[in-house]
Amino acid sequence: MSIGVFYISIWELCLFGVLVLAFLYEIYFYARYMCVRVNGERVNGERVNGEGLTVIGLEDRGEVPGVSVIVCARNEGYNLKPYIQSLLTQDYPLYEVIIVNDGSEDDTQTVIDEYAALDHRIKTTFVPCGARVRSTKKLGLTLAAKAAQYDYLLLTDADCRPESTKWISTMMEAFDGEGVEVVLGYGGYFKQNTLLNSIIQYETLFNGLHYLGAAATGKPYMGVGRNLAYRKDTFFEHGGFADLMTARAGDDDLFVNKVATKQNTVAIYSRESVTWSVPKTTWKAWWQQKRRHLSVAGGYKNSTKQHLLREPLARGLFYVLFIGLMAFGSPLVMTASYILFLLRLGMQLTILDIGADHFRQPRVGFDVIWYDMFLPIVTGVIMLLPRRKEIW
Repeated sequence: MSIGVFYISIWELCLFGVLVLAFLYEIYFYARYMCVRVNGERVNGERVNGEGLTVIGLEDRGEVPGVSVIVCARNEGYNLKPYIQSLLTQDYPLYEVIIVNDGSEDDTQTVIDEYAALDHRIKTTFVPCGARVRSTKKLGLTLAAKAAQYDYLLLTDADCRPESTKWISTMMEAFDGEGVEVVLGYGGYFKQNTLLNSIIQYETLFNGLHYLGAAATGKPYMGVGRNLAYRKDTFFEHGGFADLMTARAGDDDLFVNKVATKQNTVAIYSRESVTWSVPKTTWKAWWQQKRRHLSVAGGYKNSTKQHLLREPLARGLFYVLFIGLMAFGSPLVMTASYILFLLRLGMQLTILDIGADHFRQPRVGFDVIWYDMFLPIVTGVIMLLPRRKEIW
């Protein structure tokens, strides 16, 4: 085919057409699922201060619902000391903190006992060392849920610190809607000046915007145990973790995938609802964490698997075709492909940087290009490797 002085082969035209389709899907994905939303509306570059979330004063709600904050701790004595105080200074009138000692071999129980002696809101239960179950964390969470005296369960980790003293109240505001049973919050990681941490920051931002955005558009598929709430009745009505105990992980994402629906789930974007956790500091620990998380992928609903596969496939297809057309395409196709690449990159940077600013995470910048290619490769390698015994 000739267009003016340019010659374009039919195969080149077909490949460019597929590139356009991949580009259009990427635009759709980012615009639909990755935008920060406040009051159900997308936040643009001028509205990233986190304000605008409708807050109904607790004093207007009549009886304030009690909350049981649940923390699982396995050899977390070092982390509990600085972070437990942030749970005890929450600006919420009725809550308890249940700390589960998950077979710890350090001074975790000693730290728990010291704080429990000072504050009656701290309760404790434990999973004995050497418990013969595949997921001691799920067992510990189940024990805590049974011991909880309140109707709402709010989960976080022992190395987590809430963004503010309004964390509990902000998460609880979401239950004000009719039929709400599950509330998903954002869980970030503390920033460190390392390459590994920059990867963790990007992956956390991308995944966080995705699962919150999916829930906000009526397709909830997961949450993170660092910042997740649900009704106690919901937990037991769905059998808790009874059908998930064969998986070592999945106490957060698999459970949410099982119980969350368009009608009963709310995603919270408020800055005051964010929690911050200690990130992995070695490549080995990060690799093990990813293996553990990906080991439960087979437990997702088929609709979720299809949803999670589409974007990486479109992304990979886009990069492969772009590189191929830039290397072997005619000048006209090369120019058109480069324009699509720049448009996609500009869209990515805009949406991801708005999200990063909103959640006070580092901006991504042009590193997004190699993140885009590196992380799916890591995920693919992990998925292809033979399963080994995961570490809790």
